[in-house]
Amino acid sequence: MAINIVLHCPEIPQNTGNIARTCAATGARLHLIKPLGFKIDNAKLKRAGLDYWDKLDITYYENDAEFFALHERDRIYYFSTKAPRSYTAVSYEEDVYLMFGCETRGLPEEILQQNPDTCVRIPMRDRLRSLNLSNSVAIAVYEVLRQSDFDGLREDGVPTSFEW
Repeated sequence: MAINIVLHCPEIPQNTGNIARTCAATGARLHLIKPLGFKIDNAKLKRAGLDYWDKLDITYYENDAEFFALHERDRIYYFSTKAPRSYTAVSYEEDVYLMFGCETRGLPEEILQQNPDTCVRIPMRDRLRSLNLSNSVAIAVYEVLRQSDFDGLREDGVPTSFEW
């Protein structure tokens, strides 16, 4: 199974660092669509995921046109607070792309309007803007992993007994 996390124009380095750490821990690939709101060598970005940075599979795209040209046949799920369907109502494919928008604007309306069948949301209370981006990515990644019975994740690191 290949999980691909796509960040469309992320703005906050700490969020991207946390997402990179989640990707490293779960084996997900990270795709970053420019423009980015920070430099990749940003200390805040590296601090959030520093000891995992060398374990990442990251691809950079100059813009969304480049990303979509290279992934026109891939199944992409677009996470948005505006989507009508819950992310848990989807049976994720073997190779899946989960796209998230920037922290202040989300995904562009035109992308959402062009892909209504694959737009999903994470349920939350009314009148709240959104969840933190890195939290949203973690929720989505672990739902895909849950559906595959956590295929590919180590179980030998789990303690078999606890000492209190």
